[in-house]
Amino acid sequence: MANDFFQDQQFNAIIFKEEDIKYKEYENCQFVNCDFRSCFFTSVYFIDCTFTECNFNDTKINYVSLRGVEFLKCDFTNVNFAMTDQVIYDFNFTDCLLDYTKFYALKLKRIRFSGCSLVAADFMKTDLTEAIFDHCDLRRTVFIETTLNKADFTTSFNYALDPEINKIKKAKFSKEGLQGLLMKYDIVVK
Repeated sequence: MANDFFQDQQFNAIIFKEEDIKYKEYENCQFVNCDFRSCFFTSVYFIDCTFTECNFNDTKINYVSLRGVEFLKCDFTNVNFAMTDQVIYDFNFTDCLLDYTKFYALKLKRIRFSGCSLVAADFMKTDLTEAIFDHCDLRRTVFIETTLNKADFTTSFNYALDPEINKIKKAKFSKEGLQGLLMKYDIVVK
């Protein structure tokens, strides 16, 4: 792949190597069943792209721009998103595996996680204002000094977050999820 710019293309079942992805720009592209595990993303731009059933497990991501990007049924186990470009961003996850991911100190306002597994994910110091966690497993997920104002957790489960060290003004929780807000007090809710 000698080009530096790709537009309106579909990539199917490709095993990407590091040199295939560095310093590239993809606009309005679709990636289906691609494998990015051997890549170290550096200065890559994805604009209005869709990734379906792709494998990013343990991939290194540095200075990646994600604008209008949708991830569907992708594996991001142990990926650190902390170095993504924060100037203009917009990305969402549907039915993705995001266990052990790190979103440390990112501004992810209005991000949507739908049907995702976020076991032991790290949202420390992240701005998740108006984020939607729809039917997500948040077991052992870290929320410390996280802004969760107007975030929606009503259909998610297994979360434990401390309202005293997080901003949760007007956040939405189900009655069943109240135990996750009171866990530090070691009380029994029936």
